[in-house]
Amino acid sequence: MARLKIDNRTARALWLKSHGLAQAPTGAVDTLQLIKQLGFVQLDTIQVVSRAHHHILWSRNQHYRENMLHPLLCHKRQVFEHFTHDASVLPMEFLPMWQRQFQRKKDQVSRSNWFGKHLAPDLITEVIRRIRNEGPLSTQDFETKISGEKTMWKRPPHKMVLDYLWYSGELATSHRDGFTKFYDLAERVYPQDIPKLSDAEQITQLCRAALGRIGFGTLGEIRKFWDACEVGEVKSWADDDRENLIEAEVQGADGTWTKALAYADIEIRISTLKDPTSRLRILNPFDPAIRDRTRLARLFGFDYTVEMFVPAAKRKWGYYVYPILEGNRLVGRLEAKGDRLQGTLTVTNLWTETGRLRTDKRIGKLEAELLRLAKLAGLDQVVWAST
Repeated sequence: MARLKIDNRTARALWLKSHGLAQAPTGAVDTLQLIKQLGFVQLDTIQVVSRAHHHILWSRNQHYRENMLHPLLCHKRQVFEHFTHDASVLPMEFLPMWQRQFQRKKDQVSRSNWFGKHLAPDLITEVIRRIRNEGPLSTQDFETKISGEKTMWKRPPHKMVLDYLWYSGELATSHRDGFTKFYDLAERVYPQDIPKLSDAEQITQLCRAALGRIGFGTLGEIRKFWDACEVGEVKSWADDDRENLIEAEVQGADGTWTKALAYADIEIRISTLKDPTSRLRILNPFDPAIRDRTRLARLFGFDYTVEMFVPAAKRKWGYYVYPILEGNRLVGRLEAKGDRLQGTLTVTNLWTETGRLRTDKRIGKLEAELLRLAKLAGLDQVVWAST
């Protein structure tokens, strides 16, 4: 059977629509619906302007503000936190298909040399006892200390136990104070009447949900969306679900073609596509649309690397660099930093993919977007350093 050919322009438009970036980021804010549409939103501690999770949601609707996520987690219990490819917030309705991920992460952590020696049974029992009796606790409520040399990723034993129990689903994030996480017994956070799905049913739901959100993808890209299945499990799902799938070839920015899978209704989805909005967008480095750097380079011809953990002398761009999206192209990147005490957003560097993209009209669009980003972080002034 001939494969459906998806040219590069169409692939970009479909990709951006699937990730909520094709339309103007306006209208009434429905934060929960944004999270459902994306599937997950990655959490990150780094706050250069606004933390990644807030920025990602704001990119889809620029009326979003930083205080809108917390009630969904803490009061309404409409979302929960766990580990996809990284710590993320997910819709609570996904909990039935997430049970296997609790077990997967428990198994992975148990086998880890980094965790293993800190998981003393007596300390696990004590941590659970205290949370059961005292209610939600943070790592600051415990007093075990790091032994030996302190290194960047080293954690005190109680923190290792808290994380282990969180990965395994025995503890859950109750709420956050600022960005400090409070742990509670999962039974007091998660609904207890969720449907019980077999492992195979969970894999099917995970794969279908992933493909539905990316529009098209290789088996590896479907697996990496959640990072909650193994390669063989995704392949078995694709074989079993073949009647609902279509084989496609997707053209890259360089003209080459890659085999991919899509749902059988992909041609209907393509027929309803409109050109992405020409509005200029500043994306977060952890935005799900650009997280897979290999796929990003293939579809958009945009070479992008997160360099936070690269020594300063070896960085090509900078510590925290934001890609700039315009229409269906990534046209540049910028480095900026927010100062909440001074109320300023300072642009320290701006790069365009070619010199001809640095026009007065585009700079005007960028300045307007910078002002909108500043509002997200409660800043009122944009300052340009020498760029």
